[in-house]
This record gives sequence, structure tokens and C-alpha cells, in this order.
Amino acid sequence: MIQVTDNIALNDSEIQLDFIRASGPGGQNVNKVSSAVQLRFNAAKSNALSDDIRQRLKLISGRRMTAEGILIIEARRYRTQERNREDAIDRLVALIRKAAEKPRPRRRTRPSAAAKQKRITTKKKRGEIKKRRSRVHIAREDT
Repeated sequence: MIQVTDNIALNDSEIQLDFIRASGPGGQNVNKVSSAVQLRFNAAKSNALSDDIRQRLKLISGRRMTAEGILIIEARRYRTQERNREDAIDRLVALIRKAAEKPRPRRRTRPSAAAKQKRITTKKKRGEIKKRRSRVHIAREDT
């Protein structure tokens, strides 16, 4: 069991770990050892997540979640398989914790009277500056 929050715990059977070859650091070993980890978590069928957490998780994860609701996390930051496995699980836990936080509702605000006045004054000044850039027309007297 992976404890995410006080009331969310993931069963180990819900997480599928695949080990793949990683590019990057590792020297000659990089071509022989599958040290990168691909974690798959089926968020759509998980009993540990409520519907609202599942929705927020889908928004937060973006391209990492497939259309079927499977969250895929690839960890290839470290040279060892064990550290990459821990990294992938930590990133999954962090994503779910972030999705578990309820967003604060937005409170609509209005600009103050002073802010409105300042905006209009600035616009008028800008208009005057642009007006002064135009050609100067000299009135000629024809005699």
C-alpha cells in the first residue's frame, strides 16, 4: 500500500511498472541495462480516487494521461533502476496529492474608482502623444 494522503491509499496492484532502456548517463552500461521506469496507473478504474479527484488529476496530468484514463510516468533521471522506480512513484504521489487539494473558489472583484480614473487618464495621455506625432500643418497666407 502506498499512502498518498490521510484518506487516499493506493494498492500496489493498481500500479504497473515496466523497465525500459534509458538514454543519457550510464556509460557502457546504458546499452545493456534497462534502468528507466515506465509507471502506469489506471486512474479511471482506481477505487482509491473519488470522481472530483479523478477529474482534477486528468487536468493536472495533461498529455501524461491517455484517453482511457491511464496515467503514464517515465522516470529516467537516475542511473539505477531502484532510484528511478522510487522517483516514478514519488511523482505519482505528488500528482495525486495536488489533485486532492480542492481549488479555492474565485471571488469576482471590480476595479476601484481610482483605478478606473487612472486607466482613462493614461489612455488620454497616450492619445495626446500619438496626436503630436502627426504632421504639422502650417497655415499659409496667399497674397
